[in-house]
Amino acid sequence: MSRFFDNNIEFLKGVGPLKAEILNKELGIFTFGDLLEHYPFRYEDRTAFLTVADLSSETQVAQIKGKLRSKETLGEGSKKRIKAVFTDNTGMVELLFFQSLSYFDKYLSVGGNYIIYGKPQPFGGTYSFTHPEIELYTPEKDQNGFFQPIYSLTEKLRKKFIDSKAFSLWFSHLLPAAYVHFNENLPVYILEKYRLISKPKAFEYLHLPKSFDEIIQAQRRLKFEELFYNQLKLLSLNLLRKHQYAGQIFNKTGLLTEFYKNHIPFDLTQAQKRVVHQIFEDLKSGKQMNRLIQGDVGSGKTIVAFISMLIGIDGGSQCVFMAPTEILAQQHYAGLLKFSEKIGVTISLLTGSTKKKEREPIHQNLKSGELKILVGTHAVLEDIVQFSNLGLCVIDEQHRFGVAQRAKLWAKNPRIPPHIMVMTATPIPRTLAMTLYGDLDVSEIDELPPGRKPIITKHKFDSNRLIVFQFIRDELALGRQVYIVYPLIEESEKSDLKDLTDGYFSITRAFPEYAVAILHGKMKPAEKEMAMKQFKTGIAKILVATTVIEVGVDVPNASIMVIENAERFGLSQLHQLRGRVGRGAEQSYCILMTTFKLSKDSQVRMETMVRTQNGFEISKVDLELRGPGDMAGTAQSGIVDLKIANLAKDEGILKVARENAIFILENDGDFVLPEHTCIKYHLSTIKNKDKSWSRIS
Repeated sequence: MSRFFDNNIEFLKGVGPLKAEILNKELGIFTFGDLLEHYPFRYEDRTAFLTVADLSSETQVAQIKGKLRSKETLGEGSKKRIKAVFTDNTGMVELLFFQSLSYFDKYLSVGGNYIIYGKPQPFGGTYSFTHPEIELYTPEKDQNGFFQPIYSLTEKLRKKFIDSKAFSLWFSHLLPAAYVHFNENLPVYILEKYRLISKPKAFEYLHLPKSFDEIIQAQRRLKFEELFYNQLKLLSLNLLRKHQYAGQIFNKTGLLTEFYKNHIPFDLTQAQKRVVHQIFEDLKSGKQMNRLIQGDVGSGKTIVAFISMLIGIDGGSQCVFMAPTEILAQQHYAGLLKFSEKIGVTISLLTGSTKKKEREPIHQNLKSGELKILVGTHAVLEDIVQFSNLGLCVIDEQHRFGVAQRAKLWAKNPRIPPHIMVMTATPIPRTLAMTLYGDLDVSEIDELPPGRKPIITKHKFDSNRLIVFQFIRDELALGRQVYIVYPLIEESEKSDLKDLTDGYFSITRAFPEYAVAILHGKMKPAEKEMAMKQFKTGIAKILVATTVIEVGVDVPNASIMVIENAERFGLSQLHQLRGRVGRGAEQSYCILMTTFKLSKDSQVRMETMVRTQNGFEISKVDLELRGPGDMAGTAQSGIVDLKIANLAKDEGILKVARENAIFILENDGDFVLPEHTCIKYHLSTIKNKDKSWSRIS
């Protein structure tokens, strides 16, 4: 778009410096371009008029034209109000105004013709409208029905009479003047192939629509454009990395073959085999690997990671396996140690609580190259931790590590960047993966090992607690173990910690014959380790904990997961917590305890958990409920900061936009063809305004 759109918003007719200031502060609208991209979030149909006689208890909103018969000011002080009688030729309704009384007293003229729009409320045999929208009626409005765009507003804007109608008025001034200044940024052949309207038409139809069809056309065009450039940017990063950054070549499979033939304790699933093959193709390609491994809880990502590390070690390199918590790092170390000992590969654990005398030999063996696998937490990022030849970094639960932390792993091998493999047990929908991790190659382990019994999930209200306790008692009598999880959203929330402590004491009173352990984030590492040891060894039959056990805790004998105040958890957290059980041969259960009064979203979460155990299906519902920014986390939300596209609903548009971006990058990556000049120009105009995008996973 041209410099026209950089004009200060105060110079638009009807705005001025005072309104411009409040638009700056409340909505971040500074320029004409900012205003154009303040998109409506819904539309009201103003194409039809009702009469007073048409009103019924089913009427949600009504637009009526008529005459103001009377008005009066009633009450005093905070109870002061204007009451007006509004009529058409079929009946009368009452209008009530409680705010901005001096304005409405001047605006409302008895005998004047008006149009009102609002929600009718039954009142004394007729209907009343509280603070309806009201405007002067003119005959041409009979022929010019329209759809009113509704924009995001704040209370401060409303107090200054800046509402959706004001935005529509501004757009009626801006768009005619802006028309000649738009630069088309999609190739003509794409516009024609997908029947997309031009850019200026899209903004006209979006902000000043005359029909529902115009709204659909505008949204489709602008969503495609937004997703096309999103994918173009991410995919170009992927191609740049593959062409610009060489990777160590690992093409030997001796260790892998020996482990697979003689030592692996189970058969790999077809999904695991497929992902191992994809990783091997990356590792022998000579290009630096950046691959995301998505797999549901219990799908076997760790063994895939170990096999990948064997390929790296066979190629003469060292590997690091990084986990977000000490509990998870210790558990991965214990699991990988069994495999490593069988194959004769050296492995060590490094966390924040590793003692100094244990650290020194680890540092020495890393520098000499003798130590092949280092499992650890953030401690592995310290400058003192140096490798002889780091070739592969495996990052578990990668969304818990920031870009800067991952960059430090690259710096551990200054000669040639290590391959990066990131894993998550929190599956995300394909649409979000394409926008959040579009610069990574994505693999999915979408198959669980055979023989696993589905976890039976039940939703119970607090009033059913005695029944739930009896069920727990029956399972404990069979020798099983139980998790009871309490929400601890912020470590500083004393009330939550109190809930956990109270819960611990109530459980010890309810089950006096069984040992109960407690685990939460404020405990010292040694205390956490002791609590987990008691539970793992079976000394403690019940573990009362916070979400510190969300990932990584593996106790096959635990068959029940009770989640208290389950309505306070997101779907991905509930799914992760449920994955702590179902790891043994016995039938396992997840019980979601909630209050009786639940929000609509909470009800959907409970119903989803009871209905399915498919992590990808759960993540799709989570995306619809929470939106991409919340799912991605604040650290990543800028990456999916889409203004008009909706990842929960626009998967079809995203796929087509991605296909076209891939085609163009593969066939004309430098945009030298005449038909792609518009893309090259648009990228040059947004280059300096864009957020920086990491080239590291």
